[in-house]
Amino acid sequence: MGQHEQFSQQLLKVLRAQPQGISEYDLIQRLADAGNPHFDIDCLRDNLSLFQTHFFLFHSLYRLRDSLSNNNEARLDISALCIQLLPHSTSTSDAIAPHDPLRDYYLDLNNLENTHKNDVDALIGTFWQKFVRDDDRHAALTELELKDPVDWATIKSQHRRLAMKHHPDRGGDEQRLQAINAAMDVLARSEKRPSKTEY
Repeated sequence: MGQHEQFSQQLLKVLRAQPQGISEYDLIQRLADAGNPHFDIDCLRDNLSLFQTHFFLFHSLYRLRDSLSNNNEARLDISALCIQLLPHSTSTSDAIAPHDPLRDYYLDLNNLENTHKNDVDALIGTFWQKFVRDDDRHAALTELELKDPVDWATIKSQHRRLAMKHHPDRGGDEQRLQAINAAMDVLARSEKRPSKTEY
């Protein structure tokens, strides 16, 4: 049995012991505890090591998923939040998508070999920028008493309604109106819309 097959068997053992599913981080911890050399104490020490560990794991998971599916053994759902082994199903909705961009990415080892520290740092920076933008958007929607999913027309309508309700000339609170307008500015930026003078 080759190294890849041995690792696949190790993955299967851990996944079968977690029928409710397991997060990527917890799976890495279990593999480290089992003494797998790919998941030693240094595997998460910096951004590049973190990326390489993640890529190796997901490459192996997608190979395992294909093998399980081709042999009608089981279904493997893969995401960073939950990796779960499920019973095989003949349902067409459970079939592997004919074109899965994530699968294609992780099965192409060139993506691992050609990704360097600067690339990973840029990826992580982009992720955190998006995370902060999403967090700002959530807070702004909460200020307008809305939540996603919501379209721009609804946001504008709700902004107008709240701005009229809280306008000081109508007996409203100026600080609340400022908060409403600030929230609208955040949402306009997240939607790449014009400034508030053009709402």
